[in-house]
Amino acid sequence: MANTFPFSLVTPERTLLKGDATMVILRTGGGDIAFMAGHAPFIGSIEPCVMTVTLADGATSRAAVHAGFVHVANSVVRVLADIAELPDDIDVERARRAKSRAEEKLINSNDASAEAALRRAHARLELAGVRDSIK
Repeated sequence: MANTFPFSLVTPERTLLKGDATMVILRTGGGDIAFMAGHAPFIGSIEPCVMTVTLADGATSRAAVHAGFVHVANSVVRVLADIAELPDDIDVERARRAKSRAEEKLINSNDASAEAALRRAHARLELAGVRDSIK
């Protein structure tokens, strides 16, 4: 199909998603971006987010992506992530505890690592379908 393109989500440990897609949406340093067939060459850093992939058959896959890069060239979209998780990988209680710890730390300081931990916790909870994940 002309409206599809090869896509992969890869971490150092494994390939989480791979196949033909019609659209990939994720967050880079410049904000949310959607990639479709024929997208211009691109490379960018990924912010913690829930990435959505619409597959060629119309199904949608989602993953929490915490850091890494997206690379688009020759009509191929590659997401190279330091850490990425599928919905079944999420431990909701652990994510809630991480969110609480990060929020407490941010009350008393402007700590970049706590801000990053909070963004990761929000992405995990959003992927898990926890509605009260963002305050």
